[in-house]
Amino acid sequence: MRIFFTGGSGKAGKHVAPFLAAQGHQVTNADLVPLGHPDVADLRVDLTDAGETYSALAGLATFDELDLPEKPSYDAVVHFAAVPAILREADSATYATNVLSTYHVLEAATRLGIPKVVFASSETTYGICFAQGERRPLYLPVDEEHPTVPEDSYAMSKVAGEVTARSFHARTGADIYGLRINNVIEPHEYADMFPAFLDDPALRRRNVFAYIDTRDLSQMVQRCLETDGLGYEVFNVANADMSVAATTEEIRARFYDGVELRREMSRDETFYSIDKARELVGFVPEHSWRDVLPDPAAS
Repeated sequence: MRIFFTGGSGKAGKHVAPFLAAQGHQVTNADLVPLGHPDVADLRVDLTDAGETYSALAGLATFDELDLPEKPSYDAVVHFAAVPAILREADSATYATNVLSTYHVLEAATRLGIPKVVFASSETTYGICFAQGERRPLYLPVDEEHPTVPEDSYAMSKVAGEVTARSFHARTGADIYGLRINNVIEPHEYADMFPAFLDDPALRRRNVFAYIDTRDLSQMVQRCLETDGLGYEVFNVANADMSVAATTEEIRARFYDGVELRREMSRDETFYSIDKARELVGFVPEHSWRDVLPDPAAS
């Protein structure tokens, strides 16, 4: 596939874009800073500018394409570009940047007839991660039907992006899949960060004790690109286990006393349900912090 990938220089994108290229796709990284990967074409694009966004999506990706009889079109867009959290910029700038860029990407992609868009939404849409004070889910495990009523500018922008995506699907019929991505973890961060999480599970409360390995996130994007005909869908994206050594029962007793449990859960199962991703696109996470660090509960 010929893929227009926005935000390929970010924490998640710098892993996912090269992964897609390694699967044989032609990948263009549309970002304000280059990725500099030999298998990914870099194109500087300000996605808050509608004209730049449309021009980039309608244009060439590499010099080699000059030798083709006609300019090829993109087969899919993967939209990861965003201000990635609160407290990076002023709240108003975070909201404006994320909402405008998502609108421009979706409008340009659908007007150009690109049939597939996969975009990064967020775990923050559930209103827990960046809540003032402590916020608990309404029920467990947290699935895609859980209300999305956040208070912070970043999560608001992601909810707005989902509404925008649903609207463009309704207008055009394109397949548009939103990924409610949990806390993104690079492989080296297991050794750097997770010992503290194993010692103090409270550090993971705001992420519903979940995480997503960049390699498994890459797999999820690939699965979405390979799955056609779902229309508009959103998916939780996380690894299969929790990011702490405590069991689900221990976490429930300490942090979620009184919160409704809607089904039985296994000993280490994530509270951030990935059942829908498993069922609809065949997502099977393969990685865990347990591959790198000893599980204290197993000793």
